[in-house]
Amino acid sequence: MTAAPPTPDGGGFVPGAQRSGPPQPGDLALVVAGRRLLTGSEGFPRVAELPADTAWVPLGALAGVPAWGTDLTDLAGEDVDEEAYPGRWRSWRALAAELPTPLADLAGRALAVLTWRRTHRWCGACRAELADVPGEQSRRCPDCDLYVPLRFSAAVLVAITRPGPAGSPDELLLVRHADGPPELWALVAGYVEAGESLEAAARREVGEEVGLTLGAVSYFGSQPWALSGPGVLLAGFTATAADPAAEPVVDGRELTQARWFPLDALPAELPAAYSISRWLVDHVAARPAS
Repeated sequence: MTAAPPTPDGGGFVPGAQRSGPPQPGDLALVVAGRRLLTGSEGFPRVAELPADTAWVPLGALAGVPAWGTDLTDLAGEDVDEEAYPGRWRSWRALAAELPTPLADLAGRALAVLTWRRTHRWCGACRAELADVPGEQSRRCPDCDLYVPLRFSAAVLVAITRPGPAGSPDELLLVRHADGPPELWALVAGYVEAGESLEAAARREVGEEVGLTLGAVSYFGSQPWALSGPGVLLAGFTATAADPAAEPVVDGRELTQARWFPLDALPAELPAAYSISRWLVDHVAARPAS
């Protein structure tokens, strides 16, 4: 079954960095070790289920319940005490495939926040140890006053269509990425460069990767994404090919194949149901014929 895109408000998950008080026993506990998270029989554990001396970082709230994170990455290469941390360690991909969108977003935020805190301990300008800024997911250097906020990377995905032959459905361009599963048909995608708008990035990536020029470009939606690295935001677009007769030419580096598929004969090897890439494909496939 194909998952639906999230609701505009994130379905009840609200990110935050404020400490209104100490963690309470019933609060949600997100425990991270490297790229994995600890889960229990009913989703994420509660604070009361973990050691009392755990160092917690505020993550926000899910349906009004505060959520806290802690990082055990230093223990990732050792045996974690199963009595202290009972449960199952799982990747974000596995969680996102099974959990509702708000819980997947919370898991992604835990990975992003805790990875950032682990990798941004020292000032890049003067090498002093950074200090937390109260109420924010950011740090400041006590010596040179360098401000270091939690940052994320933006990437774009583009569902490109063109009219099919007379009497036939429209066609969708799908590609195979050199660094992805070899059988997977996906969308043209890439990271946004500094000084570039999302729409300009979409046009540039399409031109670079498949040699096509786009006509109309329309924003579809976005999704926080933790699979290609913590702190990634995917922005999806639909677009039409400026020249309906143009054929894609892959760049040979990032892509291995590119093909037009009729919307009524899409391949089975499509992106996962929880991804905005799949939401885009399903959205385009469900549109009335042009």
